[in-house]
Amino acid sequence: MANSSAVAVPAPTAAPLTSIRVPVWAWALLAVAVFTLYFVSQENGALLGAASAEMLHELTHDARHALGVPCH
Repeated sequence: MANSSAVAVPAPTAAPLTSIRVPVWAWALLAVAVFTLYFVSQENGALLGAASAEMLHELTHDARHALGVPCH
């Protein structure tokens, strides 16, 4: 009979996590981008009055459809 021996395989170890420093301007840019995306996708008169909402709707109409947001 052949004698089989198990080979010890070391367990994988995770790389140490290092602190990631994100500049303040990157957080500000992210906040502006998220707010803009929310504003364009959700504005149907809830945030502004009727007259300015109509103008904003027309300005962002194509962008809303490009993002896949129904607006009718």
